[in-house]
Amino acid sequence: MKEVAAIKRFKKFLQVEKGLSQNSIYSYTYDLKKFSEFLLSKNKNIMDASQDDIQQFLKFEKISKNNSSRTLARSLAAIRQFYNFLSDNFEGGIQNPTEKIETPQVEKSLPDFLTVNELDKLFNSISEEESYELRDKTIFELLYSSGLRISEAIDLKLNDLDFENSFIHVIGKGDKERLVPAGKEALRLLNKYIKESRTSILGARESEFLFVSKKGSQLNRKSVWRLLKNYVTRTEIQKNITPHTLRHSFATHLIENGADLRSVQELLGHMDISTTQVYTHMARKKLQEIHKNFHPKG
Repeated sequence: MKEVAAIKRFKKFLQVEKGLSQNSIYSYTYDLKKFSEFLLSKNKNIMDASQDDIQQFLKFEKISKNNSSRTLARSLAAIRQFYNFLSDNFEGGIQNPTEKIETPQVEKSLPDFLTVNELDKLFNSISEEESYELRDKTIFELLYSSGLRISEAIDLKLNDLDFENSFIHVIGKGDKERLVPAGKEALRLLNKYIKESRTSILGARESEFLFVSKKGSQLNRKSVWRLLKNYVTRTEIQKNITPHTLRHSFATHLIENGADLRSVQELLGHMDISTTQVYTHMARKKLQEIHKNFHPKG
């Protein structure tokens, strides 16, 4: 089994057997590509790499590229999954060289979020009179008001919207489906965008996707990241904001206002409630800061 064929089969395994999203598959194969290129520079092949080769690669990524423990842990997870696949599917068996390698310690960091005041500043900086800005404002509002992932938002189709019942049909990670409520502001923007901007952007062209680009094709996630960064520069907000920050803000504000954890878990589409629990930590952290700043003996 040659390297290219092995990686190709591994990608198919991730898609069919594991049911991973295209973004997750891209991350796995990107890390494998980096590892393969490192081995090539040492005149070695990914099919017969040793434990020492992997450790040298992780050391190189840490020192030369200043990658974080989180990034190194992700790279090792991809490499480990690949060799697990080879040992299970390669005739004669391949010894997994990652078995005795410990995963780098990853410090748990709380995701950043925007305050209601900061969100107002951001949304007020985006015009509803210009077609593309109205489209962008609608996307950002959906990320915040319905807690969507950016991949979920750009994959939405027109028939995923239920205006009558104020719900959106979403296909999340692992093709798991869920219904999420859409707030009044989101519905207002969606109506305006569909009637005005989307028609203007598409012209005579047709698309099944809700959010479309200048070319009439599905809007991609990289474009949304770049657009959001540009809008943030119009404000005085100093935080490192990404589309996921809006999703974090959605969950944080729900928890802060008394929403129960199970409901937030379902709204976010988390498989494991432990993933959702980070937002309770964020709420506690804010309470601690309030106590410290405002209590006489804080």
